[in-house]
Amino acid sequence: MSETQTTAAETTAEPQAGERNAGRSTTPLSSRFVEHVQQGWADREEVLPEPRAAAAEAAARRAALSAKHAGARIVVPAGPRKQRSNDTDYPYRAAPDFAILTGWGADAEPDSVLVLEPTDDGHEATLYFRQPAGRDTTEFFADAEIGEFWIGARPSLAHVAADLGVATKDLADLDAVLDDASVPVLVTSEGDPEVAGRLGEYANASADGIDVVGRDLAELRLVKSAWEIAEVQRAVDATKAGFEDVIRDLDAARAHARGERVVEGTFHRRARIDGNAVGYDTIAASGAHACILHWTRNDGAVRDGDLILLDAGVEVDSLYTADITRTLPISGTFTPVQRKVYEAVLEAADAAFAVARPGIVFKEIHAAAMEVIARRSAEWGLLPMSAEESLEPENQLHRRWMVHGTSHHLGLDVHDCAQARRDFYHDGIVEEGMVFTIEPGLYFQPDDLTVPEELRGIGVRIEDDVVVTADGVRNLSGSIPRTVDEVEAWMASLRA
Repeated sequence: MSETQTTAAETTAEPQAGERNAGRSTTPLSSRFVEHVQQGWADREEVLPEPRAAAAEAAARRAALSAKHAGARIVVPAGPRKQRSNDTDYPYRAAPDFAILTGWGADAEPDSVLVLEPTDDGHEATLYFRQPAGRDTTEFFADAEIGEFWIGARPSLAHVAADLGVATKDLADLDAVLDDASVPVLVTSEGDPEVAGRLGEYANASADGIDVVGRDLAELRLVKSAWEIAEVQRAVDATKAGFEDVIRDLDAARAHARGERVVEGTFHRRARIDGNAVGYDTIAASGAHACILHWTRNDGAVRDGDLILLDAGVEVDSLYTADITRTLPISGTFTPVQRKVYEAVLEAADAAFAVARPGIVFKEIHAAAMEVIARRSAEWGLLPMSAEESLEPENQLHRRWMVHGTSHHLGLDVHDCAQARRDFYHDGIVEEGMVFTIEPGLYFQPDDLTVPEELRGIGVRIEDDVVVTADGVRNLSGSIPRTVDEVEAWMASLRA
């Protein structure tokens, strides 16, 4: 990162309100410099955009939320930047509740707040965000956090209003709204603690302090629209390209002491080219690391003879993400014991696919996969009881080798709709339009003395993203090879 350098004789900028560590700035503020820098700029013609596709989706979500909370003011913050170290931040990502109600994705402005003000027949939406300062101020050249010279041009109120199809006001006007206690107020908990704190005791007054907005939005998000499904499909397609990049780059990964990071970096490149970023930290788990469910350190070697478990997803600019796992033989060919484990996991996945349809209870998908895991564990002599006994709720011994669930909802979050009530999620009825994962696995830790030595250190997961149709599910990631023979042929064709 660069900083403006000046001579010692020059007067430096006063700390700016938006700049975390303003003491580091050496931007000159001498009267001659300010006069010089504020002059000589060409006029800019602002061409207002047509509403983006997400605008109509957001309006529909706002209407659905409005219908649930007549008479209450609803405050939904995007959230602030998050500090990484000193004066650097993590890449900004708006809170999902804010994104789904505004349609603002990767280009959302930090600290923005959506307010749904109650009216006689519903709510009126206003989006508050910090509009750019003019060239007659010092912000554009002196403020390292929000100034145009530092981070680029920011959109005007008129531009965002046209883009998102919602009324806009400057963030400075929000204070009057937050200080108004004339109506009940509901505020989401995930966005901005400072905004929630400003609202004080009267926030969520009608709901005993529960984040009912977050809960209701999670439940509204359980069923995706056609547009949302298309966005997830775009993320899946980009993820497939990333997996293929990784396969082509496996020789480079094998040649490096930290080959897992070569894999991670290769996938990240694709995520930034075809999308906004990765949807979550990539798991590039080679060898025994595949037995660690959330292995994201990715500092291990990639060796012939081992498997590599790649759990990764591209997040597109709308912030919808994929979540795919494939377990690949680094040499290109599965060993007999690797094949045995892989095909057991694939059988469990196929069993889950077979039962997934509208009308079942969501947790039945997991139960179907577990029947296969229990049966195979018993056949291999790993259980001290029958598969049927192990499947009883008071036993579940087969879960030693698969402690996670088989499915979770997917969308704006990789684990989407997490605030939904259990009756709507795990114990809820599957509906057409839901998008979720199917991802059974088997993980035999390298020091697990309850399994034969040949199994130790093998971890396999197969994860696909599906959308529920009228009579089953459609595999959004079905074009990514799944069977042993398909995977081996895929790898051979890409590495030829």
